[in-house]
Amino acid sequence: MIRSYINGEYKDSTSGKTFANINPATGQKIDLVDQADQALFDHAIKISQQAFIEWSSMTGAQRGRILYKASRLLREQNDELARLETLDTGKPLQESLVVDISSGADCIEYYAGVASSINGEYLNLGKSFAYTRREPLGICAGIGAWNYPIQIACWKSAPALACGNVMLFKPAELTPVTATRLAEIYTLAGLPDGVFNVIQGDAEVGQMMTSDSRISKVSLTGEVGTGKKVMQAAAKTLKSVTLELGGKSPLIIFEDAHIDNAVSAAIMANFYTQGEVCSNGTRVFVHKKILDVFIDKLVARVSQMKIGDPLDPETHVGALISSAHMEKVLSYVESGKKQGAKLLCGGYRVTKDGLDRGNFVAPAVFNGCEDDMQIVREEIFGQCLHLNLNRM
Repeated sequence: MIRSYINGEYKDSTSGKTFANINPATGQKIDLVDQADQALFDHAIKISQQAFIEWSSMTGAQRGRILYKASRLLREQNDELARLETLDTGKPLQESLVVDISSGADCIEYYAGVASSINGEYLNLGKSFAYTRREPLGICAGIGAWNYPIQIACWKSAPALACGNVMLFKPAELTPVTATRLAEIYTLAGLPDGVFNVIQGDAEVGQMMTSDSRISKVSLTGEVGTGKKVMQAAAKTLKSVTLELGGKSPLIIFEDAHIDNAVSAAIMANFYTQGEVCSNGTRVFVHKKILDVFIDKLVARVSQMKIGDPLDPETHVGALISSAHMEKVLSYVESGKKQGAKLLCGGYRVTKDGLDRGNFVAPAVFNGCEDDMQIVREEIFGQCLHLNLNRM
């Protein structure tokens, strides 16, 4: 059972509700997740309030030493955590081994260094002066996303903890595993119990966070629709809000570009983590003088990408996070074809060699896309690259 982690230990909920944590690559159940209820949430808030008194009274240097040790422990456990992340998300192991945990550790290490230098300002007003001081807010709520679970947990917790805040973190219900492992590492590093708590659950728990007046700030990584709801709910208690939402970034390739490097950039910008990245450069604009050569090289390389078991170090494209998300991505492919875009390769479900049990889709490349097409206007969050018509 995957449970919440509160006050330095795992805690059971009394809700009696559970939901399955599914391996996206196999469709098999990894474990059951214990859904937190209001009673457990209130307990977590009480513990956080108590922990805040101790943590906020420590010096920045003291907090920094603990954070630095946590970053070191993360690196020591990189391989084990990377495997757990791959099982939970479906992304290739070759990615999680070198990016997910190490980038989280880098963030914590950076804020470990910042912790001791957080100061206010002295303002000369002529015959008088003023000064400012930076004080922690209190309880910060972090709501994570499923594409980079442990990285996002690190990115949200590190600045909050460095500034003397405590954090109540809710991982995405689709990827609940590694946030509690981060909590264990914080405990091993010497973080006082209750400073970083993990509460498991679905949107219901997220709503508790955004509406509770005892929480001072909410940080969300998620889709635009969810971000609007969070901002609306947080406004009722004047919470500070940080939102990292979706995107539809352009990738512009000029005629003097090194074509092989440009093709590599386009592949990275569209198919890394199966395209489940909010900053992906999916709208690709290529200068007409090099477009034909670019397309030939791009399609040849994309067609050779290995789709398969995410735990295989040779795999380039793993599984999409869920069957529902896979169907959403495939529906966008069909939309593109119906609206006149030319599918050059991919865009179909991969089922050979036992992959039919998972959520595997061959990377799609479209050409001749117009700005009014659905695949150009909307974030797909999947492996779908579209070459846009342009006047370059």
